[in-house]
Amino acid sequence: MSRFINPFTDTGFKKIFGQEISKELLVDFLNSLLVDERVIRDVRFLNNEQLPEYDEGRGIIYDIYCTTDTGEHIIVEMQGASQVHFIERTLYYMSRVIVNQGVRGDGGKYDIKAVYGVFFMNFRLRENSKMRIDVILADRDTGKMFNDKLRQIFITLPLFDKEEEDCATDFERWIYVLKNMKTLERMPFKARKAVFEKLEEIADVSALSPEERSKYEQSLKVYHDYEATMEAKLKEGREEGIELGVLKTAKKMKSQGYSVDAIHSITELPIEEIEKL
Repeated sequence: MSRFINPFTDTGFKKIFGQEISKELLVDFLNSLLVDERVIRDVRFLNNEQLPEYDEGRGIIYDIYCTTDTGEHIIVEMQGASQVHFIERTLYYMSRVIVNQGVRGDGGKYDIKAVYGVFFMNFRLRENSKMRIDVILADRDTGKMFNDKLRQIFITLPLFDKEEEDCATDFERWIYVLKNMKTLERMPFKARKAVFEKLEEIADVSALSPEERSKYEQSLKVYHDYEATMEAKLKEGREEGIELGVLKTAKKMKSQGYSVDAIHSITELPIEEIEKL
């Protein structure tokens, strides 16, 4: 077993970012994410069951829901695999948080606080070639922010390719650690920032209590089972693609006048199948 917990597991992700003892880790990460924009001094965890349920095709999703010291709402999610309508679902989650802040009666009171969504993705989003995507409500022509109440940040982990020595900002250091933690033998950046020493302490598998260790191992099994399922589906898809490609080639050869024997020799398809094309 690896030295550090796997942040792509439910238990691992919530151990790092979703408990009171590790709250300073979440605050530091959020500040690295929003550097030069604002400073978060504290967060208060809310029950993530307040988020709308969405079970169909969830894949692996781990949510943390909190408010900042100045009242903004933040959803942090780890998404392990691509999902149909993933972007729409993130918007739905955030919209529900906005709606729940409204007060009806007397014309309505809509002095709502901003809602941030931070979405780690262990896959590429559509044709995206950016590691970080920041989405705001802005005027289409000028690009100027129109309303600051909704902000989405998508982080595509597979597109982060920097090595340890190339990480120049705290944000890059955090992404490097999260992406590579399950294979690290030592925690980097401790000499540069004390928060990574805290992370080393919290993420050390050997420091888990027997109960925590049991939960983590169960969570790790779910993660590995899911990985194996996805790998099998990918392999099956590749094989189906190869088979379809061979059939297409055989059909084209037949239309161009190649003999059945020649097609069989090149594609290795059964002669009976070639004759049916």
